[in-house]
Amino acid sequence: KQFGIIGTVGRFKPVHKGHAVMLEALCKNAEHVIIGIGSSNKYDYRNPFTAQESMAMIDLVLKPTYSNYSFIEVPDFDNGPIWRQHTLQLYGTLDVFATANDYVRSLLKDDYHLILPVTLVPKEQHIYLNATMVRVAMARSEPWEHLVPATVVSYIKQHNLDQRFCNEFGLATIVAHAQDILKEVTII
Repeated sequence: KQFGIIGTVGRFKPVHKGHAVMLEALCKNAEHVIIGIGSSNKYDYRNPFTAQESMAMIDLVLKPTYSNYSFIEVPDFDNGPIWRQHTLQLYGTLDVFATANDYVRSLLKDDYHLILPVTLVPKEQHIYLNATMVRVAMARSEPWEHLVPATVVSYIKQHNLDQRFCNEFGLATIVAHAQDILKEVTII
């Protein structure tokens, strides 16, 4: 194994194929991976699945092959310095921290050796995907299942999480996505 202990954090709401490839690469390259479920204290259109649901989805992806990981819940305090201090206490000593999130990198750059998770994923397995894409497709009643590992699709459907998400946060997700698109539009 290339590393002893790797820490990472993500919201995993829901776990998609990009997450699966990244998490598998971390487990393959480390003695142990501490997977932080970010924003574990939030339940809203950006966080429509509980920390326990995210952990269950990750287990479905990793457990068939790996057992060298554990979970911690990483709350969002809407305050970077407080989040940093809490995160350092939660993770303790690590060999590396794997994150592609620029804000997280800026907060932890003086505390951990940082790596981009993509550097551990073979190029032929790179997937451009984020959970917002999955949630927007789900909210619009568009096909989303091809973006998510089959075991996770089954879990979401068996527990009616897609319907719960659409009922509780579908409209807010569509509105927020439209606002994000409008922010990107430049008027000349």
